[in-house]
Amino acid sequence: MKKKKVAKILAILLATAMLATGCGNGGTESSSASEAGDSGSESAAVSEESGSEEAEGGEESTPADEGGEATAGEPIKDFKTWTSVSGGDLSTLICQHSEGTDVGTVGANCLSPLLEFDNYGSLVPAVATEWGTEDEGLTWTFHLRDDIIYVDVNGNEIGKCTAQDWITSLEWILNFHKNAGLNTSMPVSTIAGAQEYYDYTKGLSEEEAKTMDNSKFLEMVGIEAPDDYTLIYHCLDKVAYFDTLATGSCLYPMPQGMIDKVGVDGVVGISNEDYWYSGPYRLTTFVPNNERVYTRNESYWDKDCTLFDTVTVKMIESGDRDDELWETGEVDHTELSTAKLTTIINDPSNQWYGNLAETRVAKFSYALLFNYFKLDKDGNPDENWNKAVANDAFRLSLYWGLDLSNIWYLTNQVNPMSLENLAYTSQNLGVFSDGKDYVNRVIELLDIPEGDGTKPRRYNQEKGEQYKQQAMEELGAEGVTFPIQIDYFIKAGDQTSLDSATIYKETFEALGTDYVNFNINTYVSSAADEVRKPQLQSFDVIGWGADFGDVSNFVNQGFYNDDAAIYSVERFNLDDVTDEHVIEQWEEYTRLGRLANAETGDKDKRLEAFAQAEAYLVNNAMVIPWNYNVKWQLTKVNDYSKMYAAYGNSDIVYKNWETSTVPYTTEDYERFKAEYEAGGK
Repeated sequence: MKKKKVAKILAILLATAMLATGCGNGGTESSSASEAGDSGSESAAVSEESGSEEAEGGEESTPADEGGEATAGEPIKDFKTWTSVSGGDLSTLICQHSEGTDVGTVGANCLSPLLEFDNYGSLVPAVATEWGTEDEGLTWTFHLRDDIIYVDVNGNEIGKCTAQDWITSLEWILNFHKNAGLNTSMPVSTIAGAQEYYDYTKGLSEEEAKTMDNSKFLEMVGIEAPDDYTLIYHCLDKVAYFDTLATGSCLYPMPQGMIDKVGVDGVVGISNEDYWYSGPYRLTTFVPNNERVYTRNESYWDKDCTLFDTVTVKMIESGDRDDELWETGEVDHTELSTAKLTTIINDPSNQWYGNLAETRVAKFSYALLFNYFKLDKDGNPDENWNKAVANDAFRLSLYWGLDLSNIWYLTNQVNPMSLENLAYTSQNLGVFSDGKDYVNRVIELLDIPEGDGTKPRRYNQEKGEQYKQQAMEELGAEGVTFPIQIDYFIKAGDQTSLDSATIYKETFEALGTDYVNFNINTYVSSAADEVRKPQLQSFDVIGWGADFGDVSNFVNQGFYNDDAAIYSVERFNLDDVTDEHVIEQWEEYTRLGRLANAETGDKDKRLEAFAQAEAYLVNNAMVIPWNYNVKWQLTKVNDYSKMYAAYGNSDIVYKNWETSTVPYTTEDYERFKAEYEAGGK
């Protein structure tokens, strides 16, 4: 590679880094933590040649230099990608029964939602051809296509998709004994009668709840289908954002015929062979912890879209395995590991140097979530940890005293500061009438100084030390012994996770080994079964992506004494907490959050109320905002061609992707970004 080309690419990389630092954006769904619940990313990946050739006259030329055309490859027909199963493979194929991205990917590709997004984040028709409200959000009507059919795994037609399938699905979600409270937070906070029906079924016996027909549901809940292709929702109040729920799992269809085929008890564990498909693909192969194959659904309603013939998803356990698969041509995209990125950027002669591309900003916001009721391996309360995490000064010593820059560097060596995250909620979910992003308002309410983009804004060693001394004094008086043991879990045998955990250990123990001891523990196959359910972890670092276009989807996940609050139930373990101070804090946060939810008439007042609730949460270090996720990749996919949104499932659909059999170059990606920001070609 000639010096002129090397200098040009280096300049692009540096310019990209400076832009990202200035924006402070971030976010893909991969985490710098050891695992992210049952979520995962079915990302694309690549190999083959770099696509660069040496032109006559001794200078290298790229398609970008010669008139703005993309790398000269053919569109990919059979796409090869990967997903991480470090926390265990899919627990179900039913997206209504999961709040994880990996299961959501199955639903998004195998079912057709009411609405979806274009690549600029605008809602566009899917099953619903028209939709709207005539009373400022109290009632929402969706008019459906009449040509949506279900097929079996072999592509044989087995039924028509009608409005009744959304009624069946919502009843399933709200029936406690069928769905265990999953995906209820959205409907119970927006749809009339939803909370009452959930409570009603929770009071029934399991047999009663599973065998009842829909008559009681239709009597209690604000949903109706006056005909097969009209669907009406009645809301609790004016919900101006209700149509954004139509892209998420809580408003996906579920055909009664499928339930009848496998039985109520067989739905959650349904196989790909018994699943009913109405989306762009059929899941024709599913080998747990090995491989999934999606095959084009020839009966799919959108005849004008671009689909792959097949999408093969390889299961990987190690964080650098996708790099290896890229080199062997087994995947069409890789998010580069720290070691691989280091090798490439330090060697301009590396074959992939000219193909480095930064991932596009995604919707996930990562936070450190404390376990407020930790158990030991014998199932007894870990009193030492539980007393420590209940202490404000202890949590604040971590909030102010941890320097996260080395953790961010693991993910993005070119521009680690682009991962800085100061708020709990992700960006682009709420905007005030003056154009201010909701997240920026939250940050204004935090006691955090302005930054220059070169070091973490929140990190304050002096404050961290002051809170450490205060915590040691207060906790020592309660009988807490030091150092406090912090238990962190990674999958056994995953070297990338071990490398990350080692940096975590160094970061935490920089507070002083007289204060904390960071233990790196392992699980064998399932983080959920081996760690979270027995409540062994001290904390998780988890990324959350919104399901609909309102900040309540973040704020409500931490409500106290609320079955629909997934973080409170599954991560914080607040239902088990007896410490009065912890309960008082979470009750106050819940009170503030519910006040915000109740404000429906004035958008600015609503956002301000949510910002006050979130600032209370963060200022008390009840959670610690951790990172966004902006990585570097090698890819045959133009990310700017994909569906894009700050919420919902549409961004994980393998539909209308621009691809190339030859890897895209750094310059290709700069052009893609410029064209996108200019409004397209």
